[in-house]
Amino acid sequence: MSLPELQGPELQGSVRKMLGALSDPSSPVQYHLPLGEQQVALNAAIGKQIRLQALGVINCVHCGRKTKKSFNQGYCYPCFAKLAQCDSCIMSPEKCHYHLGSCREPAWGEQFCMTDHVVYLANSSGLKVGITRATQIPTRWIDQGASQALPILRVATRQQSGLVEDLLRQHVDDKTNWRALLRGEPEQLDLIVERERLLGLAGEGIAALQAQYGLQAIQPITGIEPLQIRYPVEQYVAKPQSANLDKVPLLEGTLLGIKGQYLLLDTAVINIRKYTAYQLAFSVN
Repeated sequence: MSLPELQGPELQGSVRKMLGALSDPSSPVQYHLPLGEQQVALNAAIGKQIRLQALGVINCVHCGRKTKKSFNQGYCYPCFAKLAQCDSCIMSPEKCHYHLGSCREPAWGEQFCMTDHVVYLANSSGLKVGITRATQIPTRWIDQGASQALPILRVATRQQSGLVEDLLRQHVDDKTNWRALLRGEPEQLDLIVERERLLGLAGEGIAALQAQYGLQAIQPITGIEPLQIRYPVEQYVAKPQSANLDKVPLLEGTLLGIKGQYLLLDTAVINIRKYTAYQLAFSVN
C-alpha cells in the first residue's frame, strides 16, 4: 500500500485507529493513519500545521451502511446489537457466556475468545493491569500509550483472563488517566517487583482458579524483561483539552506529538480511535 506525500492535496477517507509500529525499542513508535485505502505516515508531520475535518458521514466498520451515530467506536446500531465483538462481555470478560451456549457468534468466540490471552502490567499514567490476546502484543500497549509493559500470566481463554484481572484490580488500577498520559512521561516503575507484589496479594485467588480450570490454564510468565516504549512527542500538553469533532468538525493546529491513539496539537488533543468509521479530511501545511 502506497504512503501518500504529506504536503500537498487534502486526503479524504474513512478513518481507522492509528497503526503504531515498534521496530526498535530505542526508537520512537512509527505511526500511520489509515484513511480510506491510504496510510498516512504521521511522524513526519510532527512540528507542522495539520488540519482534520469531519465530513459529516459515518459508515459502519462492519456492514458499511451510513449511520448518524457511531456505537462502540465505529458500528451502526444493528451491528452493535448483534455482533459478538460488541457484546458487553468484551469490556467485562469475566461475564463471558459462551459456555452457556448464548454467544452471539460462536465461531467468532472460538477464534477470538477461546484462545491464549496475556495478563500484563503497564505503566501509562501509572501502574495498571490489563489483558489482551497473545497476538496483540505489543500493539495493545502502544494503543494505550504505555511507556513500560510486562506480561505476567498466560491464560487459556478470555473469560479466565478476565477473572484473573478481576482479582488483580482489587489491588491496582485497570484504567488509564488520559489527561495524565498526555501531560508527560510517567515515573519509571520496577514492573518485576510490582509483579511479585501483586501475584502475592492475589495468590490465593489465582490458586483457586487454577484448581477450577486446571494448572495449565493459568501459567506465570517469567524470564522476560519489561518492554520500554518511546513515543514521538516533541512537547507534552500541560492542560489537555479534548477536541470534539461532533460539535466542532474542524481541528487545526501544530502537531506536537503522538501517544497511544492521541494526536497532541497546540490547540487540543484528539483520540483518533473515538472517530473510527468517520469520513475525515486530513492535510498538512
